[in-house]
Amino acid sequence: MAAACAPVASTSAPPAPPSLADAKRQVRDYVESGRYEADLESVAGQARAYLRSRAGRGGKLAIVVDIDETALSNLPSMRANDWGFILAGPCDLPNGPCGFVSWVRTAKAEAIKPVLALTRLARDNGVAVFFLTGRPERWRAATEENLRSAGYEWTGVLLKPDDLTTKSAVEFKAPARKALVDQGYTIIVNIGDQASDLDGGFAEQTYKLPNPFYFVP
Repeated sequence: MAAACAPVASTSAPPAPPSLADAKRQVRDYVESGRYEADLESVAGQARAYLRSRAGRGGKLAIVVDIDETALSNLPSMRANDWGFILAGPCDLPNGPCGFVSWVRTAKAEAIKPVLALTRLARDNGVAVFFLTGRPERWRAATEENLRSAGYEWTGVLLKPDDLTTKSAVEFKAPARKALVDQGYTIIVNIGDQASDLDGGFAEQTYKLPNPFYFVP
């Protein structure tokens, strides 16, 4: 009688993540299909609805708004870099490459329109508008020029001190919001494209916009 053969265990590798080419294609399709713009409008629309309902109850009210991929869109620079990120070097549009520092200095980023509408609604209702960004203080002139040319008005623009190093944006942004609360403001809306724009408290409602392009801890 032939001896029974022991079963042979089969093994397989865990599913691989999408290839870089596929991931870039998915991002491109998400943007060019109109879904990205629709999702921006959906989230900002919720923020506008809450602001309308809350502003009538009075108080020293404020909203806090992130800048990159919240108030301003960096899509031209990201497209030029094939959805990658390049910090230094010149910005050659539309072909690329486009260094982010040079892009910021052009002050040509366009407003994300649903967020522009939110800030205008806030000002129409007597609600202070504060921009709070991880951009360094040394970029203030270009940042304010860009915000102004994109149609924004504000009560304050809060940038990260040039000598401040943090592991997470939360370590800078949460204390900055607390400082506004300590000045007597009630932050009724905090809107950004990263969880780190919103974590840490000091806001009644938080709204996260989609960002398929990059992650900021």
